Amino acid sequence: MTQQLKDVKLLCEKPGIQLIKAGTYQLHELSELRGTPELKGQILDLPLTDVKEELTLGYFALQPSVDYSAEFDFTEVKIVTRGKMIVRDVEGNKYVGEVGDVLIFSPKTTVIFDGESDGEAVYFKNVAANSSYL
Repeated sequence: MTQQLKDVKLLCEKPGIQLIKAGTYQLHELSELRGTPELKGQILDLPLTDVKEELTLGYFALQPSVDYSAEFDFTEVKIVTRGKMIVRDVEGNKYVGEVGDVLIFSPKTTVIFDGESDGEAVYFKNVAANSSYL
């Protein structure tokens, strides 16, 4: 990790669920960062973890049904691409992710997927792919 990043708070410093609503963060103008006034675009990096492990991409969909829980011993980031994903932690805190929102599950977290969920997400996790999901 570079010296500059040592002072940055990692999003996955402690166990839990985080919901980043679309539009929460101000993006930086690429034209200013790159010194190219005619460039039109924006960018933002948010450090999740400083652990280097495998990285897996996946697709996830839920239809209205029953609640189920999953244990996360790795970092997973879900980006809601359709509908809504509703999750809770063991304390009962509820998070409703809608299109464009990002859900972050930190290691050592139990996530309860709500049976009201009706949506799809793309996810990334820093662990090997589960062979039964291939």
